[in-house]
Amino acid sequence: MFKSLINNWNKKKLSDDRFTFLFDEGNDDEIVVFDCETTGLDPKQDDIISIGAVKIKNNKIFLNDALHLYIKQEKEIDHKSITIHQIRNCDLDGAIPLREAIERFLYFIGNKTLAGYYLEFDVAMINKYTKEMLGITLPNSQVEISSIYYNKKIQTIPQGNIDLRFNTILKELSLPRLHAHDALNDAVMTAMMYLKLKNIKKL
Repeated sequence: MFKSLINNWNKKKLSDDRFTFLFDEGNDDEIVVFDCETTGLDPKQDDIISIGAVKIKNNKIFLNDALHLYIKQEKEIDHKSITIHQIRNCDLDGAIPLREAIERFLYFIGNKTLAGYYLEFDVAMINKYTKEMLGITLPNSQVEISSIYYNKKIQTIPQGNIDLRFNTILKELSLPRLHAHDALNDAVMTAMMYLKLKNIKKL
């Protein structure tokens, strides 16, 4: 009820009718896992460099329908930022404008549930641009992978200190580690986490 009221209020602020589909009732059988590589960790100050996303349906990750976008930057990428995500300025040859990237991302996710690792940050980064471009924030339902892991793990060590680091979860679930700090690879690894956690009762 409360979420419905918020979404209705959010929808009234939509300034572009092309994106009304974002507010359609979602289908729980299909979700989108996504990840952003950014210039830093402050959504107010930093920018998105790349977006990776994959769809999950019927317990399958659809890699042949993945989204991987590089975004043109208005200024040079800082050296400290490069040491984290390994994306250099020369790697952005052929990158697309920000508005195009956000629109392509929105068409890709549609009204589907979104999942991710510390998803709140990635959603905040996307919302920074959707507010400016469309007047809205993402209305999609959201699933936090680290929360699912925590809820499974706490059953076995209720008084324990649970390590929620990405690589720890990956190792605990016996999943392969792809090349890190690549938005698409991170999305794929997170999607594997989601499926593994969804299909086991406890860790």
